[in-house]
Amino acid sequence: MGLADRGARRCPRPVCREFLMTALPLRHHPVRVLLVFLAAVVVTAAVGSLFSVSAGAEYLALRRPSWAPPASLFGPVWTVLYGLIALSGWLAWRRGATKAELRLFGVQLVLNAAWTPLFFGLGWYEAAFAEIVVLWLSIVSLVVVFWWRSKAAALLLVPYLAWVSFAGALNISIATLN
Repeated sequence: MGLADRGARRCPRPVCREFLMTALPLRHHPVRVLLVFLAAVVVTAAVGSLFSVSAGAEYLALRRPSWAPPASLFGPVWTVLYGLIALSGWLAWRRGATKAELRLFGVQLVLNAAWTPLFFGLGWYEAAFAEIVVLWLSIVSLVVVFWWRSKAAALLLVPYLAWVSFAGALNISIATLN
């Protein structure tokens, strides 16, 4: 039995228990956990960047729809989105996200990381589209489960969902044009 457990037994009131839990060094300190969420999205971005070294030139060489954004837009957009994704996961964790909810968070990060190698690394545009549909479904699922946990966490994922929706439309357009 740890010190926090013994203190909780001596002081059953929630306020006292909360004080003991925050006054003692915690293995899951909120700032450390936020850093873990940030690290997770950095790893996701790094995996994507390994396969997108020549993505700008490759993207420009593709036949694209007239509404396709310039290649220079993707980096800034993803930087903001990754920050929102990390913050969303952290807020859900702060509100007591279950292991299943956090696993779903991890699954969408893996799916996010898998798209770039499929599209740019292998040039498998149709497979990348199928993968982005699964990613989109995982984001929708995450928004729904986070909504019950933390509305702010769910709302932070809406720009990500919108961008992935747009990316999916762009992906299938490129697949049909090339």
